[in-house]
Amino acid sequence: MTTTLKVGVASPAAMKARTLAIASGRLKPAVGDPKVWFTSPESFARVLSNKNRALLDVIAETQPESLQELALTTGRAPSNLSRTLRTMERYGFVLLHRGNRGRVRPEVPYRSISLTLDVGR
Repeated sequence: MTTTLKVGVASPAAMKARTLAIASGRLKPAVGDPKVWFTSPESFARVLSNKNRALLDVIAETQPESLQELALTTGRAPSNLSRTLRTMERYGFVLLHRGNRGRVRPEVPYRSISLTLDVGR
């Protein structure tokens, strides 16, 4: 298991150009390239706010068996947790394992997240 998820920030146009270059074979992503992209540092900060980073820490430390268990542990409403975790799942920050009777078990697949940001643009 990879312990660090690499994240980058690029404009929508730059992300589209990169995707097209990869799809056409003109670009081969390097091993150290970001796997997840955000359109701004602000959008990255919204998803990984202090509250959401604390949530990831609770999930990693307690390994809850369900969203209900996580809600009890954190004091957050299950509907709020579900929405937040679905957003973080889209970026790969959590995995949501669906089980019996609609039960969802969250998992944090990375121990750290590394942000790559070009400051010269």
